[in-house]
This record gives sequence, C-alpha cells and structure tokens, in this order.
Amino acid sequence: MKLQQLRFLLAVAQNDLNITAAAERLFTSQPGVSKQIRLLEEELGVTIFERTGRQLTGITDAGKAIIARAEAVLREVDSIRDVASEFSDPHTGSLSIATTHTQARYVLPPIIKAFRARYPSVDLQMHQGNPEQISEMAAGGTVDFAIATEATVDFGNLIMMPCYHWNRTIITPCDHPLRDVVPLTLEAVAEYPIVTYVFGFTGRSQLDQSFRRLDLEPNVVFTATDADVIKTYVRLGVGIGILAKMAYNPEQDKDLCSLDATHLFPSSTTRLGFRPGLFLRAYHYDFITLFASHLTRDLVEQAVEAASEQERSALFNGLTLQEY
Repeated sequence: MKLQQLRFLLAVAQNDLNITAAAERLFTSQPGVSKQIRLLEEELGVTIFERTGRQLTGITDAGKAIIARAEAVLREVDSIRDVASEFSDPHTGSLSIATTHTQARYVLPPIIKAFRARYPSVDLQMHQGNPEQISEMAAGGTVDFAIATEATVDFGNLIMMPCYHWNRTIITPCDHPLRDVVPLTLEAVAEYPIVTYVFGFTGRSQLDQSFRRLDLEPNVVFTATDADVIKTYVRLGVGIGILAKMAYNPEQDKDLCSLDATHLFPSSTTRLGFRPGLFLRAYHYDFITLFASHLTRDLVEQAVEAASEQERSALFNGLTLQEY
C-alpha cells in the first residue's frame, strides 16, 4: 500500500467518482489512477468502488470505511510535514479559514492585516459558506479553522472556543416611522416587512426565537447571506433590515439609520473551531489570539487536552468576551 494510492482513492471519492476529474486534480493520467486503485483493491482483497463496465457507480461499505481511514492517514502525514516545518521554517506555511460573509467582510479584515504584517510568508486562504459547510470543511481537513456563530451542535466534533459576543441592529431609511417608536418593541418591528439573513446564518435562529417567545410572526419578505445585499434591499424599500450590528457603518451607510436592538434580542457568540488532531503551529496560535485576545496559547492547549466537551466549556466560564 502506497500513500499515492490513498491520494488517488480520495481524489476519486471527492470528485463524484469521476476518474478523469481526479486525474486532472492530481496532475496525472486517468489510466494511472484506475490502475493504482485496482492494485489497491487487489492488495486489500476487497472491492472499494462499485462498477458498471468501466464506469464507477458507487462506493461499497468496505470502501467507505477504507476511505475514512485513508483521510485520517493523509491528515497525519500532513501533520508530520507541519511539525517538521515548525522547526525548520516557523514563519512559512499556510492558514486556511472557513467563515461567513459577515465575519469575512466586517470582523476579519483588521485581523488579517495584522497577521499578514507578522507572517508575510504564510499563505492565507479564506472560504465562505453556511455553518454546515463551514463545519464540513474544518472536520474534513479542507481548512484549518471554522469561524461562525450558530450553535455548536452544528459543528460535529470540532473543538469550539468562544471569541466574542455581538447583537443586532435594525436599519431603515432615515425617514421611516419606526424611528419615532420609543421604546422600540418587537411588536412594532413585526408590523413591517423584514429583510434579514437566511435561516442558519449569523444568529438567525435566535432572531426567530425572540419573535416566537412573544407569539409574533415576523413578516420576513426577503433573506440573504450577505449583509451588503440586505442593506441594498432596504435602500430599495423592500423592508426594514435586521442584521449584525458590526455590519452597519455610520460613514459608509449614512443614507440608512440604525436603531439599537440589543434590548430586543439575546446576544450571539461567535466561535472559532478546529478538528481534533490538527497540529497547531505558532502562527495558528497567534492568529487565534489576534482574533480573540483571551484565547491565549495556554488556554487553547488546555482546550485541546480537555477530556470532554463539558470540561472544555468549563475552561471558558467566567471569561469576559469582547462585545460587538
């Protein structure tokens, strides 16, 4: 069994059983990939892929178990390289992040700028998605870190750490009658069409729960994953906007007015997570601390070593998190 065969195996599985696409991804030939997979099957004495003629049509139960093990093996191989790089050249490498648009657009820019100044030779990659996609990318090893807000139940077995609290703002045209409602109430908000996040993004579930607690049915007429899109449709008069407070900029959004909604909705918590077994290099720890200053290297290491999720959560009890 060779590492090359395991890489071929994963590439085929990750490219919808398309051997040609897998070969292109690996910069090799289609016959070469087919041959190595056949040799691996012969060595193991099991069929990994179901076939109709020469066409791969599915993955056998044995194949699914073998592919899962192959993923783990190749992750460990990558970790060995990371360990070596940490000692041979600690200021080079790569850092990949999966997050939502709100984090990428409004929170991460100064963090990325500071990190780049400290580690100019580290290759940075950012992927955007919904919480489920973000979780899958981190758990599968596509990215190092997941950064998102929705409940940690969405993040499988990732090691999740709280970074900061944030709340919402309601944005309207500056001549909107809602600006005259003092104090602002959810009942008043529910009287108007609402433009907000797609369910599953940026604390949307907590927003819905706040209305349900008062037996209110919000009139959500338009949803988006992107705060800038939400603001665009508020400008068009589609409805009032409910979005993350950090997504409103008084200078850039001076044609819109912001109404404080912190008394209407509970705070949400943004978390950073990574898969167990990820080898954290010095620049990984530095990025985490830049993003959340209370997450020191010592605290992160304790979280990694925690025996259970309950023990890990206890580490963060009593911490004072930044508020956005």
